[in-house]
Amino acid sequence: MYHQGIKKTIINRPLTQKHLPVEGLHPLLERIFLARGVMSPDDLDRSLAKLPSPWLLAGIEKLVTQLITALEQQQKIVIVADFDADGATSCAVAIKGLQLFGAKRVSFVVPNRFEYGYGLTPEIVELVKLENPDLIITVDNGISSLEGVNVAKQAGIKVLVTDHHLPGEQLPAADAIVNPNLPDDKFPSGALAGVGVMFYCLLALRSRLRETGWFQAKGLPDPNLGQLLDYVALGTVADVVELDRINRTLVHQGLLRIRMGKAHPGIHALIEVAGRKAATLSASDLGFALGPRLNAAGRLDDMSLGIQCLLSDDPEEARQIAQQLDDLNNGRKEIEGQMKHEAMSLLNEMRALDESRLPAGVCLFDQNWHQGVIGILASRIKDRLHRPVIAFAPAGKDQIKGSARSIPGIHIRDVLSDIAAAHPNLLSKFGGHAMAAGMSIAMHDYPPFALAFDEMVRKRLDAVDLEQKVLSDGELGEKEMTVEFAELLQNAATWGQGFPEPIFHGEFEVVQASIVGQKHLKLVLRNSGGFLIDAIAFFIDHPEKWLGLRACRAAYKLDINEFRGNRSVQLIVQYLEKTA
Repeated sequence: MYHQGIKKTIINRPLTQKHLPVEGLHPLLERIFLARGVMSPDDLDRSLAKLPSPWLLAGIEKLVTQLITALEQQQKIVIVADFDADGATSCAVAIKGLQLFGAKRVSFVVPNRFEYGYGLTPEIVELVKLENPDLIITVDNGISSLEGVNVAKQAGIKVLVTDHHLPGEQLPAADAIVNPNLPDDKFPSGALAGVGVMFYCLLALRSRLRETGWFQAKGLPDPNLGQLLDYVALGTVADVVELDRINRTLVHQGLLRIRMGKAHPGIHALIEVAGRKAATLSASDLGFALGPRLNAAGRLDDMSLGIQCLLSDDPEEARQIAQQLDDLNNGRKEIEGQMKHEAMSLLNEMRALDESRLPAGVCLFDQNWHQGVIGILASRIKDRLHRPVIAFAPAGKDQIKGSARSIPGIHIRDVLSDIAAAHPNLLSKFGGHAMAAGMSIAMHDYPPFALAFDEMVRKRLDAVDLEQKVLSDGELGEKEMTVEFAELLQNAATWGQGFPEPIFHGEFEVVQASIVGQKHLKLVLRNSGGFLIDAIAFFIDHPEKWLGLRACRAAYKLDINEFRGNRSVQLIVQYLEKTA
């Protein structure tokens, strides 16, 4: 009997070195940082002054030159965004930023995923042409939009591509491309989200405009781009890119603005509707509370709604849109729950057909699944099985769309590239990152694709351990199980993808166990020293099975519970194992 039904092994995180030269650092924090690859005090510096120069990005000079021309001539600019949270925040950063620089004719188009699909397609260019633009700027997309860029160029529209997705063998014929993942790029991080790339483009543009005296000449205040960092923080965390030092800095600075009450009305409205407090907002709140609500617009309806929420300067309007997004998110949860139930039935059938061998790479498809929710479904099943998963849904015209999620060590886009090379006619189109990707295939090609996916993943498994492990930062003593130490952990770093929040483990006697909210297990635990502490495990599949528990091994995060003005420490259980 295990939390989430899967046996896992708890192991201590390995350390990269023995000592971190930071004066006055708590010994446990030192160990936590060493286990995350921190080598020097600079790795912990989250000041904006330590960010690398935007001029290191290949293509930035061309892009800035084009944007200055657009500003000087007051050209009509259309931002073409992606339909997820990164795309929406990238769009908001682009529009607000260009307006700060004096642009008066900036609008946006975001593809509806159900009508147009992803990126700057020829169909989207036709839609954009209705606005008679001089310039298209793609945000969080465009690096694979070869046809769309050509169609735009043939219509006399200039195209600037800003993206962070991995490029294919051929680049679009855009007037400028800024993407830290270009082969010749000198920027020190390929982990920037789309919103981070757009923010960097604005940093470079402001730098050049300052040099030319643009702001004084136009009677504009020198713009503080820091005011856009709440958008940058949300998009970066929601896109689940690696929080390397640069991204940790961007997210930290954005969170500081939010906590100081300086968030845009749309961000503040999302915080309110999610039941969070701006003053204590964390990176995980951005990922698990705000991000899903913003993403719900693109998943179930149209991301234009999410972008309108972000751009709104009217708190009441922002609140009304945020409520609509919350309603959409609740609808998404219902759809996801049904799809997850169906997916588990499919998995059970797979095991029944071949007990000895669940595929190394798992494909799942149902004729009734919702295209906007398959990414979340793939992520949930991936977490359960600890292997790469692609969930497919119908996309019309005998096509199905897939959303892939992977595990560390299996680069999912490279797997798709291998399939495309070995089976040239199988994939209609694909793109993505190491951990997530999207694709389209013909419906009749689903069986051979599922076999090819399993085969290509299996070839890469030598370097990957499929045994499920919980990486722990060790055991905590009573003196660390305090509100003060929990606060120290929360504020010590920006935790997230690639820089995970500390997890600890221990053996406990279970003094009390009860079910709360139908799916959550509330516990009172006692350690070997007789110390009592509250704990909660969220979203247990069958919580009633744990009610007779007498002793357990638990992996947990240290958290602060606030109730009626009282603050107490509690454990958020990540994994639970019966020992008696």
